[in-house]
Amino acid sequence: MQWEQLTATDLAEAVRHTRVSVLAIGVLEKHSEHLPLGTDYLVAHAIACRAAELEPAVVFPPFYFGQIYEARCFPGAVTLKPTLLLDVFQGVLDEIGRNGFKKIIIYSAHGGNTHFLRFLSQSALWQERPYSLYIPERMLSPEGEEEWKKMRDTELGGHACEWETSMVLAIHPELVKMDRIPEQPASPLNRMRDLPPTHTGISWYSDYPDHYAGDARPATREKGQTLLRFASDYLAQYIAAVKADRMVPTLMAEFSRRAEEIDEA
Repeated sequence: MQWEQLTATDLAEAVRHTRVSVLAIGVLEKHSEHLPLGTDYLVAHAIACRAAELEPAVVFPPFYFGQIYEARCFPGAVTLKPTLLLDVFQGVLDEIGRNGFKKIIIYSAHGGNTHFLRFLSQSALWQERPYSLYIPERMLSPEGEEEWKKMRDTELGGHACEWETSMVLAIHPELVKMDRIPEQPASPLNRMRDLPPTHTGISWYSDYPDHYAGDARPATREKGQTLLRFASDYLAQYIAAVKADRMVPTLMAEFSRRAEEIDEA
């Protein structure tokens, strides 16, 4: 079920029956020369909607804010001030919770959100809220990943690559410009290789200054359709597991009680 397509009465009914909402997120950023700026959130939302058909849940409307500061030097990127980004996410999560959802899954198709989402989940310990957060750490099951390894024709991937291009070909083929795919694969330049082991905000840009990682030429719609099925099936299983989970709400309640006891001491 898609939040924006439901009536108010239908949403209230969906809350009672599912108790789970999926916030599918991506960003707006350059994806080489051949994919749309919205690739990540288009893919995330499509997977979430298909998964919610398999295991009922309510998918929040398309959401395209996230951590993407490394793409600000390219046209089309949309970034928010870091503190505002955190406030926007927290505000959206609180609104989903205010509407009655007790469990919220944040599903990201943008690798650059990984560390931000981990911090966001840790921030949930700052204040007790009437919902629990769940953030999947993978898009495919181990079995699905093995199948993808058999299908893929490239080893290196990561951005606007065979994987992402195939996915967009399956979801929005009209948005893919196959004739604009660079002739040469994009490998990391390692321009910071002489520095001590480090991770900075400029690391991705230093390796991939054209915002392209891998080789998209072998991408096909058929591969994308298979990947979409693998990812949707896995997320549906994850939604079912979240519905059955009792541990996270119990631990959150225990943590909040103990924190409150300290505050009152």
